[in-house]
Amino acid sequence: MTRDITPAGPPATGAVDEAFAEVRASFDRFCLAAGIEALGTMMEADVTAACGPRHGRDAARRAHRWGRTRGRIGFHGGKIEVDRPRVRGVDGREVTIPSWETAAQEDWLGRWAMNLMLINVSTRRFGRAVRLPEGDVPAPPGSGVSKSAASRRFVALSAARLADFMAADLSALDLLVVQIDGLHLGDDLVLVAAIGVDGEGNKHPLALVEGATENAATVQALLDNLVSRGLDPTVPRLFIADGAKALSKAIRRTFGSAAAIQRCQIHKARNIMERLPKEHHAATRRVLRQAWELDDADKAEKLIRNLARRLDQQWPGVAASILEGLDEILTVVRLKLPKELRRSLACTNIAENMMGTIRRVTRNVKRWRDAGMALRWVAAGMIEANKGFRRLKAHKQLSVLRAALQAHLDRMTIKPIAHVSRAA
Repeated sequence: MTRDITPAGPPATGAVDEAFAEVRASFDRFCLAAGIEALGTMMEADVTAACGPRHGRDAARRAHRWGRTRGRIGFHGGKIEVDRPRVRGVDGREVTIPSWETAAQEDWLGRWAMNLMLINVSTRRFGRAVRLPEGDVPAPPGSGVSKSAASRRFVALSAARLADFMAADLSALDLLVVQIDGLHLGDDLVLVAAIGVDGEGNKHPLALVEGATENAATVQALLDNLVSRGLDPTVPRLFIADGAKALSKAIRRTFGSAAAIQRCQIHKARNIMERLPKEHHAATRRVLRQAWELDDADKAEKLIRNLARRLDQQWPGVAASILEGLDEILTVVRLKLPKELRRSLACTNIAENMMGTIRRVTRNVKRWRDAGMALRWVAAGMIEANKGFRRLKAHKQLSVLRAALQAHLDRMTIKPIAHVSRAA
């Protein structure tokens, strides 16, 4: 007869039974109990390293045990109280316990608050988002899940991220395209944001300032910030702007008179349509689209001038608006870029896409107290938008843009060579 010679396992201890009982009752409480036990083991190891074994007589010890106290650490987006040991050195001063310091300094609370507010969870519902009202881990006063506590953590973390964002080094980025556009947050609150595209087609949020694109000082402050952080003004780039004259002037002042500026065709068409009667919209839009699709810049310019001439009799103001900044509207055509690349770079759609994410992130803000608050929120939205950015659709054709920008720079900066007269 075959006998089972496998020895029987040891009987379950009371601690194991208690742990399984915790799992059956509440998984949250089991995880909490397991985490506290693991932290207690690490703290006891740190205390032993500093004080020697309990009840031992170690002459080389650096400190001695000094009872226990209650402290708070982060858990589930809030705080819980935990018993921790105290240690004092031979000089009588408190000695820090490394494992406890690490657990207490872990900024899970700030990251919880930041993440939930970016996905439109209001501060009033923060506690409910991280702790179930009927759950087994309570949220007593001081647990850090109140609306004011969540708001304070968001303000602190968003301010730190804004500072890092506005000081990030740009010298390592091979930026070929810089888009600048304005964002209206209220009747009297406007911000200007810049976003860049590198040689691989990757998109990078660059900078943010308060003010409008029509304000020369605001735009100049934005460009000065980019240059001070490592954006080389001598490298040829394509600048895409919403059409403000102050913006074009500041770009040429900072990056040279030969800077290639493309005025957003969507903004231009929208401004024209707002000034025309509805019956003229279809025909005007058709002519503009036909001109922008042409591969010959001279033919496109002639088509737009003919449109302005037809409208000049009845709508002279609109005709003047069509001709204003005509060269900048056709920059991507004059650079002879492929059609797919022209469609991506003829407007500020990349910036508009980012603005859509910013509007979603700031949807719960009911009142903008000041520009500092707006800068923090919008910078957080730009960083959030960066997580979902995809490469430029026509990124494989960016080498054509690089060559075209260099040729444009060479053509605009070439100087005639003076003839040297021979001596008689």
